[in-house]
Amino acid sequence: MRLKSNIWVAAYLRRCQAEGVFGVVRRRGAEEAGAVFVKVSLLDGNAMLYVPAPQTVYDDGRPVDRFFVPVAPQPQPEQAVEERLTKEIRFDPDAWIVETEDRAGRHFLELART
Repeated sequence: MRLKSNIWVAAYLRRCQAEGVFGVVRRRGAEEAGAVFVKVSLLDGNAMLYVPAPQTVYDDGRPVDRFFVPVAPQPQPEQAVEERLTKEIRFDPDAWIVETEDRAGRHFLELART
């Protein structure tokens, strides 16, 4: 069974805090199954955006873990990341947005292997 989104987000933010990385929920989505988008601000005008991995990367039909993929391989201007998040919210109003700040770009996410 997969963790509810609100529980996963709370645990993720605790992990960030334990590592000395500031994080905040910018937008609350559906508590049980809302998609989670993670923005990592590099504090230099650029950011990385991590989105839920496509279902095809999971071994079974109903994933237990949450895997993420970066939108781009390199940091993007924060404005571009914000535009993408705006589009995602229009498409899925149940989505969560979590933002962290770390100059080194640490994200503490499980990334999908492609």
